[in-house]
Amino acid sequence: MMDEASLELFEEYRRKYDGSVDRALAETIQAIALLGLSRTDFFSHAAFYGGTALRLLFNLDRFSEDLDFSLIQPVKTFRFSDYFNAMQEELEAFGFSVTITEKLKNLKTPVESAFVKANKRLHAIEAGAPKTIADRIHRDAVCKVKLEIDVDPPPHAEFYVAYIDEPVPFSIQAYSGPSLFAGKMAAVLSRGWQNRIKGRDWYDFAFLVRKNIPLLLPHLEARLRQKGFYTQEAPLDKDQCFDMIDSRIEAVDFDLAKADVAPFIRRPKDLEVWSKDYFRHVLKNLQFK
Repeated sequence: MMDEASLELFEEYRRKYDGSVDRALAETIQAIALLGLSRTDFFSHAAFYGGTALRLLFNLDRFSEDLDFSLIQPVKTFRFSDYFNAMQEELEAFGFSVTITEKLKNLKTPVESAFVKANKRLHAIEAGAPKTIADRIHRDAVCKVKLEIDVDPPPHAEFYVAYIDEPVPFSIQAYSGPSLFAGKMAAVLSRGWQNRIKGRDWYDFAFLVRKNIPLLLPHLEARLRQKGFYTQEAPLDKDQCFDMIDSRIEAVDFDLAKADVAPFIRRPKDLEVWSKDYFRHVLKNLQFK
C-alpha cells in the first residue's frame, strides 16, 4: 500500500488534474523517482532539465510526460541502468509496484532511455480513488513514465542546486532557467518542420518569456551546432536568433500547435490568442544572457 506521503502527493495531483488518475500517478512517480536518484551520486554527474523540470522548478502549468536529464560532461563509464535499482527501491518504499526497463539505444542518438511502468488500476485502488473511477480503468492498463538522459551534452550550460519539497524535501542538480530556455529553443528551431508540430514547445517558449527568463545564447548555439542546424563560423548573435525564430513562427500552423498542447493544460481556452502575430509579440519581449 502507498504510504501517507505518497497518498497525499497523489491526491494533490489528482485534484490538480480534475480527478485524472493517470496524470496524478505519473507525476507522483516522477517525484519519487527523482528522490531515489538524489540519494545516489547521480546528480554529481547529471542535471535535470526539460518540461518536467520547468513544471517542478519554475511552476510551468502544464502536464509533462517525461523525466529528462543531461550529463554535465561526457563520462565514458556512465550507465543509466546503474541507477534503476535506486529508483525502484525508493518507489517500493513509498508503496509503488513498478518495473524499470531500459530501451535499446539507437546508435545515431546520444540519448539513453528507460521506462518506469506501473499498473494504473491497482495503484488507483490502493490510493483510494472512487470505485466509479477505478472500475473504468482496464485491469492491465499501464502508466508509463519515460526517462531520458543525453550522454553527449553540448557545452556552455549553467547549473544550480534546486530543492523539491515533495514527497519529502531533497536537492538535485538542475539546468538554470536560461539553460532550460536554450534547450527549449533548440527544439523549436531544429525539429523537422514537416513533423507533427510540438505545441508544447511553443507553450513553454511563451511561458519563459512571460517569466522574464533570458535565453542563454552560447548554449543555444552549441546545441544548434551539435544538431548541424547552425554551421556559420561566426558566433550566433541576437539578431540572427531573432530572425531564425521569426522564420520558424512564419512556418508554423498554430491551429495544429494548439491541438498538440491542449490535452496537457487545464484551460485550453487560454490558447485562443495563439497566432503568428501573438508569437511575434512574444518574440519582441525575448531577453538574452
